[in-house]
Parts: sequence; C-alpha cells; structure tokens
Amino acid sequence: ALEFRDSGWDVKRFFRILVTSATYRQSAQVTAEKIERDPQNRLLSRGPRFRMDAEMVRDSALATSGLLVRTIGGPSVRPYQPEGVWSTVAMPQSNTNTYRQDEGDKLYRRSLYTFWKRSAPPPAMEIFNAPTREHSVVRRERTNTPLQALVTMNDPQMVEASRYLAQRAMRAGGANFDECLDFVTTRLLARPFETDERAVAKRTYDRLLATYRSDADGAERLVNIGDSVPDPQLPVGESAAWTMLVNQLMNLDEVLNK
Repeated sequence: ALEFRDSGWDVKRFFRILVTSATYRQSAQVTAEKIERDPQNRLLSRGPRFRMDAEMVRDSALATSGLLVRTIGGPSVRPYQPEGVWSTVAMPQSNTNTYRQDEGDKLYRRSLYTFWKRSAPPPAMEIFNAPTREHSVVRRERTNTPLQALVTMNDPQMVEASRYLAQRAMRAGGANFDECLDFVTTRLLARPFETDERAVAKRTYDRLLATYRSDADGAERLVNIGDSVPDPQLPVGESAAWTMLVNQLMNLDEVLNK
C-alpha cells in the first residue's frame, strides 16, 4: 500500500508488484503443516483455489488454443452471443435493438473489450457471475452451476477453441497420440498427463473416433463451428474426435480453477 502511494498511484506498477509477489505465486498445494498452522488460509500460507472469473474463463480458452488476439485498445467488439438476447429488452427506437455479431479477429479479442449492454449482459459472462455493472462490486460471487458446464461444453467460442487447439496438436504430433496429447495438456495444464490419466484419454479418443468415423455429417458440422476455417488437410473424423477430447479437457477442474 505504501509503494502504491509513493509511486504516485501508479496502478500498472501496483498490479505488477502484486502478481509477481511470492505470496501471489504460491502453489495451492496443501501440506499437513499448513493445515495445522493456518487451516482457513487467513495467513495466506498457500495459494487460494477458486474458479476463474467469467472473463478469465473465456480468455484462457482463447489463449491456450492460439485464437486470442492480443491487440491492445480500440473500440468494443461483439463476439458470439445467442440470438434475440438484445431484442427482448430493447426499445423499438434503440440503436442497440439488434445484436450484430462481429467477424474475423474481433471475435477473438480479450473479454475486456466486449460490448456491454447493461439491460442484457453477455450471457456467457453473466452465467459465470460477472457483475451487471449497474453498481460497484467489491467482491464477485462465485457459484458452480450446470449452466456453467453447458457454456464451457457447448458455447461456440469454447467449441471453436477446442477445435483450433485440437488441430494445432494434430499438426504438431501427427499420428502419434501421445505427442498430440502432450501438446494439448502442456498448454491447458502446464504438465503432461500421468500414465492412468493418459489411458483414460486414449480410451475416450478411441470411442470418439469410432463415433465420428461412422457419422461423417456430424463430424463435419462439429469442425465447422465458429468463424475460423478448419484445416482442410486434416481428416475430419480425427479432427472431430480430438475436438471433443480437448473440449473435455478444457472442462477439467484443474483447467477452470486458478
């Protein structure tokens, strides 16, 4: 607090000091000694473990997939959103009566730049407890609901991110399943899978591959979700199977929790 004051209230400097501090960077791993001395973590003896905020969930998926556009500044953007959300609450004469989705890079800007209509906030963010911005909120609520799982599993942005990361892994690992899996888990979890985890992933992939090889239309629809163009050089069935496997991995607690 003193450094913040003495720096002339330099906010960027304050946040840099905060996130690079030893306390902030602590692991959430708990030891018997920490439980005994600080059971409620009131002394910050370990990193807190909690679900990421709404914007972080989306930005993390885009960043790990490689879709995130890191351009700083500029006007607000309109990413994917269900149809009709604005029109149900807008006045006929309103200039935001209809939601017109953006295209190209604008779909993949950081959530900070998402256009916000207070009477109809972005549904995917509202479901993850993002404030309505009608009043100041010091601490956000954090809930765990089925709707949140529906977003991370079915929202076009999340499915597209899964497909994009899956096809990057396929190009990097080729036909080698373990190399492809390592490419994915390194980006999502910052670690390779253990032997038992790898076996579960392989069984899941084999089942998905058999499903999509027998359902070419379903595989084609899946890999074409989103505005980015799928890699035409990669087999559609394998792409669909990897997309669904990556989508499952993106829904792990270890991915969605800080």
